[in-house]
Amino acid sequence: MSATASTVRRPRALARLWDSDVVWSFRHSPIAVISALVVAVLVIAAVFSRWLAPHDPFDLASLSLMDSLRPPAFLGGEGDWSFPLGTDDQGRDVLSTIMYGMRVSLVVGVLAVGFALVVGIVIGLVAGYVGGLVDTVLMRIADIQLTFPAILIALLVDGIVRAVLPRDLHDQLQIYVLVFAIGIARWPQFARTVRGSTLIERGREYVMAARVIGLSPLRIMATHILPNVLGPVLVIATLNVGLAIVDEATLSFLGVGLPPTQPSLGTLIRIGNDFLFSGEWWITIFPGLTLAMLVLSINLLGDWLRDALNPRLR
Repeated sequence: MSATASTVRRPRALARLWDSDVVWSFRHSPIAVISALVVAVLVIAAVFSRWLAPHDPFDLASLSLMDSLRPPAFLGGEGDWSFPLGTDDQGRDVLSTIMYGMRVSLVVGVLAVGFALVVGIVIGLVAGYVGGLVDTVLMRIADIQLTFPAILIALLVDGIVRAVLPRDLHDQLQIYVLVFAIGIARWPQFARTVRGSTLIERGREYVMAARVIGLSPLRIMATHILPNVLGPVLVIATLNVGLAIVDEATLSFLGVGLPPTQPSLGTLIRIGNDFLFSGEWWITIFPGLTLAMLVLSINLLGDWLRDALNPRLR
C-alpha cells in the first residue's frame, strides 16, 4: 500500500514542479533555454574532456612539432580534420586544449564563488543578527574592499602568497591560491546582501519565538534565518560564477594565474596572443570565443533566475 502511494506521489510532485512558477518562466523564456543548453554543452565537454576530446594535449608522446601551427580544417590548405580547430605552436590540438582548459576555468570559478559564498554568508549573518559594533566593523571592512576592483584584490592576494610560499610549493598550490584570491575578492557582495536580509528577518515573530524558547543564536541563524535569505544570494552566486571565470582568465592572461602546463582558457588566450599578428589567429580567437559564450550564457541564466525569483515581476 505504501509503495503504491509513493508511486502516485512521484508523478504528482513532478507535475507540481513542472507547473511551478520558476519552471513555467524557464519554459517560456527562449533566452534562458538557449543559455542553459549552451552551458550544458560546454560543461559536458569540459567535464568529460578526457573521453570526448580528439587528443590529449598533456600526452607529450603524442605531440609532434610537425603538426604545429596547422590552420583550422574548414579553411582547407594545410588543415587536417584530425585537428578541427587547428594546432598551436607545440602541435597541440586547439579544440582539445579548449576542452581541458575550460574544465580548469570552471573548477576555479565554481570553487571561488563557493568560498566567497560561505565567507559572505557567515559574515553577513553575524553582522545582521548581532548588530552594534560587530556590524559596524564588518561592514566598514566590506565597504573599504568594495572601493577596489575585484581583480586588484585578487592580484594583491596572489602577490602576497607568492612572497610567502616557496616557488615550488606555490606552483603546486596555484589553483588553490587562485580560488582563495578570487573568493576573498568577492565575499563583500554576499555579506552585504545577507546582512540586509538578516536585519529584516531578525525582527519577525518566528525569530522572537525561537529566542523565547531558549534557542542559541547560532542555531537561530543556521536553521531559521539562513533558509529565508538564500534566494537573492543564489542569484548573486550564479552571476558571480561568470565574473570569477573572467577574473581567472584575466589573472592567467597577465601571467599570474595557472602555468602553461596546466592551461585554462585565460592561459590559452595569452599563449595565442603572441601569434595573433603573425597570422595564426585561431590559437587565441577560439579560446576567446569559448570564454565569451560561457560567461555570457551564465550571466543570461543569472538574469533570468533573478527575474523568476522576484515576486514583483510575476
